[in-house]
Amino acid sequence: MAKRTDLKKILVIGSGPIVIGQAAEFDYAGTQACLALKEEGYEVVLCNSNPATIMTDTTIADKVYMEPLTLEYVAKIVRHERPDAIVPGIGGQTGLNLAMQLEKKGILKECRVELLGTSSESIERAEDRELFKELCESLGEPVLPSVIVNTVEEAIKAAEDIGYPVVLRPAFTLGGTGGGFADDEQGFLSLINNALSLSPVHQVLIEKSVKGFKEIEYEVIRDANDTAITICNMENLDPVGIHTGDSIVVCPSQTLTNKEYQLLKLFLENRGRILTFDVLSESVWGENYFDYENTLMVHIRKLREKIEEKPSEPEFLITVKGLGYRMNR
Repeated sequence: MAKRTDLKKILVIGSGPIVIGQAAEFDYAGTQACLALKEEGYEVVLCNSNPATIMTDTTIADKVYMEPLTLEYVAKIVRHERPDAIVPGIGGQTGLNLAMQLEKKGILKECRVELLGTSSESIERAEDRELFKELCESLGEPVLPSVIVNTVEEAIKAAEDIGYPVVLRPAFTLGGTGGGFADDEQGFLSLINNALSLSPVHQVLIEKSVKGFKEIEYEVIRDANDTAITICNMENLDPVGIHTGDSIVVCPSQTLTNKEYQLLKLFLENRGRILTFDVLSESVWGENYFDYENTLMVHIRKLREKIEEKPSEPEFLITVKGLGYRMNR
């Protein structure tokens, strides 16, 4: 993409103090963003309330505002500086929330400021629990049974309909603030009022709990042409349900064999597509040899035992008779 010559001044919103769920990676990303923008000749204005980071060093940005990261203060900075654009994405949840507040209060329109990177519509879709659920369902992505609630009464009914145990996920909160697991109604009632009050939009997702499941992650980048590359895979040493701040993640995964890793990587990069026996064998083993279909079946069975709730009745890794296998979307 060609350099934007219509932009002169860019405001970068930092992430503020390091907290659980929003850690040093944003300081690193924000610092690199400021330096890259300066290198391209833009005037960079930084708003970040964390003095204990190199990001707020006077050499990183042209101007630094070490003010509280609230709508009131950031709006004053925007009105005073009149930037052409704002970069909110490297400010973590704090930056995204502020971008949405500036948008909804009409400050971006008033000052004719453009959001760079993720649009306000995409931020809203990713952060609003109901919109995100609808997006996943429209794409055919599997989602756990869940209900969006705005009141205690709605929440109690939702938990009863879904069935305990459930997990509470407040919308637009940082690092899981206000969320938690409930095994019964008594535990649920002790959490729901706090969850609703801590959500800026008083919205909570009540979801079926999968506490105790193994968690394996793949970082996959996919473009508009459906071209996908896998950056890495990771495994949480702790089961689902342990908070991020108390959990350890290792890269690469430790309980997948190399062949299982290669198979899962291939399926994730080609979700929804049928991969034939020949394609799988050549991609993972590098060749087709005598009885390779049986060898492949053994590895698929072992992989299902690790990723399927009921390996004998797979939901995700599906056999397509006579052809091969497909990873469901």
